[in-house]
Amino acid sequence: MPLGNNCNYIYNGKMKAAPPTEFDAIIVGGGMVGASLACLLENTPLRLALVDQSAFDVDAIPYFRQRSMADGASANQPGFDPRVSAITAASKNLFVGMGIWNEIERSRCCAYQDMEVWDADGTGSIHFAAADINQAELGSIVENSLVSAALYNKLASSPNLEILAPLAVDSLDFLEQEGESMVQLQMDRGRPLRAKLVIAADGANSKIRQLANFATREWDYDHHALVTTVRTASAHGNEALQRFIDTGPLAFLPLNTGLDSDAQHYCSIVWSMVPDKAREIMSLPDDEFRAHLAAAIEHRLGEIEWSAPRFSFPLRQRHAIDYVHRNIVLVGDAAHSIHPLAGQGVNLGLLDAAALAEELSRGLQAGRKLADPIVLQRYQRRRIGHNLGMMWLMEGFKHLFAEQALPVRWLRNSGMTAIDNLPAIKNLLARRAMGMDW
Repeated sequence: MPLGNNCNYIYNGKMKAAPPTEFDAIIVGGGMVGASLACLLENTPLRLALVDQSAFDVDAIPYFRQRSMADGASANQPGFDPRVSAITAASKNLFVGMGIWNEIERSRCCAYQDMEVWDADGTGSIHFAAADINQAELGSIVENSLVSAALYNKLASSPNLEILAPLAVDSLDFLEQEGESMVQLQMDRGRPLRAKLVIAADGANSKIRQLANFATREWDYDHHALVTTVRTASAHGNEALQRFIDTGPLAFLPLNTGLDSDAQHYCSIVWSMVPDKAREIMSLPDDEFRAHLAAAIEHRLGEIEWSAPRFSFPLRQRHAIDYVHRNIVLVGDAAHSIHPLAGQGVNLGLLDAAALAEELSRGLQAGRKLADPIVLQRYQRRRIGHNLGMMWLMEGFKHLFAEQALPVRWLRNSGMTAIDNLPAIKNLLARRAMGMDW
């Protein structure tokens, strides 16, 4: 039922407010996590709505068309989406199960088999290899817009889903209807929406989380993330690089153009650094930035021949104390946001979506109500400990590599070298990072 611009109707000659459009569940937020959850609930008897502030138009997604050209790019400089994700084996398996991974691979992605991590202030380093854990790859670097496009293409034919976009939530109310608790969302236009369950997948600055008064613990990392895409003189060889510098970690994530001539000469850059350094780097002319970047990665891939426009944004850690409040549930960045140094953010969100879909389906099969507190608490118990563990691990890494005292530098370099020489521990770390063996 499409929403109109007029939220009133005539009844017996009098103007009345239009009745709300009702669903079993409303997912607010059409990013990768929200859209994935809608796909995972496709074969349930639920009547679903997926709401987002932006239009769900595949052709309007930036960089969707393969080989599309960014502003100022040429045929030798493909227009990559600056927002990429390091998709783990667990997330890839989820996409395979949804039936969208082949479309993502056909569009453009880069599986990487190796990863080198080293300390700028010493000799410590760790090399991870997929072959060491009998896997084809450690992960895949994928442009976010290509994942979204594959998800939207699948959702377009979903029989139990109504996509309502562009549409924004203005307010939220809890109410009772025929003895059942409901949530009513007042939108920026059209009729209100009402559902037994509202799932907030609307990002780190979640409007639903704020309106429902979820308590959070949060703090600034005192870091800004600089992201861009570069072309390097040397091929990356499907290897990810991460160097820990005193101002913050620098990652080169391999990209694949799909063009034989330069398939391995592009990388997505995620450079986390203190704000003053970020402002300095952002202000550099392109040629100076490229020279500075090549030196920062110790010229591992030769000179930086080209760079796309740069973007910078502040990093903030945030975690909701509870993921469930009455009949509202948080998933993905709405529940937790994490430092990007390990590329785990979207993967944690996808695991949230998978766990919630599984618990809702299990509850329905057992004859429980959709928003049964027992069902929702099972989801929270499955995810909150795992997410907190990963967040504190990343926080520990950040502080460990930011510390410049000589004894700490010696210990961390010795520790990295020791782990590199202990295959059992190193391979366990690799499997955990891939979303395996939890």
